[in-house]
Amino acid sequence: MDVVTYVRGTLTVLDQTRLPQEVLRRGLTDLAQVEVAIRELQVRGAPLIGIVAAYGVCLDLCAQPSLQAAQAQAPQTLSRLRATRPTAVNLFWALDRMAACLSHLPAQGWAEALEAEAAAIHQASRAQDQALAQHALPLLAPGARVITHCNTGPLATGGLGTALGALILAHGRHGGLHVYVDETRPLWQGGRLTTWELAAHGVPHTLICDNMAAALMQQGGIHSVWVGADRIAKNGDTANKIGTYGLAVAAHHHGIPFYVVAPSSTLDATLATGQGIPIEQRPSAEVTTPRGLGMALPQTPVWNPAFDVTPGHLIRAIITENGIHHGPHYTL
Repeated sequence: MDVVTYVRGTLTVLDQTRLPQEVLRRGLTDLAQVEVAIRELQVRGAPLIGIVAAYGVCLDLCAQPSLQAAQAQAPQTLSRLRATRPTAVNLFWALDRMAACLSHLPAQGWAEALEAEAAAIHQASRAQDQALAQHALPLLAPGARVITHCNTGPLATGGLGTALGALILAHGRHGGLHVYVDETRPLWQGGRLTTWELAAHGVPHTLICDNMAAALMQQGGIHSVWVGADRIAKNGDTANKIGTYGLAVAAHHHGIPFYVVAPSSTLDATLATGQGIPIEQRPSAEVTTPRGLGMALPQTPVWNPAFDVTPGHLIRAIITENGIHHGPHYTL
């Protein structure tokens, strides 16, 4: 299933806020709609955010009457897209790549060249996903019982997926894999999205509440934990969906390998450690009234970070398209 498609004038995305009850595709026709789609999580997942932002640049600038007009508009376009979400570094990586392309577009066929760059970013993500999954295969034994958190499948990347893509491929190759899926509060990306994808690929799975993972590990039989990443510092400290850090601590306590799967574009070479990773704060209503359900009084004070940072020493290995990088100490 195509999560995102682009033809000049329209960027079509699968609205992930409507899953699993409804499969709804939205046709975005201006930059403001792209901003809303990213900010309100109609599209989400670090690689996919970068892809959608790249196409958003095309949507806005290819509507301009000339190359000169497009280049004049570009700083505002890029700035607005950069402001949509602060943590996932893939967003900034993709926009930097589009900015570099803008600086040397040909006078003739400039719009086609800009669109080709965005399409290349999308295709590279697909190729990276396949390489990630291949590298991860030796770490997944036939019949493994694993835990995953949030959603890292095709919905998050526009390709096979990162951590979930590796699990899907491993089940197809080895068989017998069983995935325990953290529901991933407060927005239930695991419960709504990961279970939907696993069902579509025929992978056996069981949904658990986030606070059940440690007890499941205590019972024994869990082979490993698999997650994605939104930003990775040079030392391997990793920002991922809130709840990942607690999962890593529990895995470490029980001697269970904890694996991070992410493309190299998720690495942030400007940050020595995870202390410098900006953590997005989300609206309180996501906790008090998730999906319109009144779980607390609306005026209840809420702390709602979208991500936490897992120290590199808790991570057994980080898998990128370039191979397996073993911890506990990283120099990425």
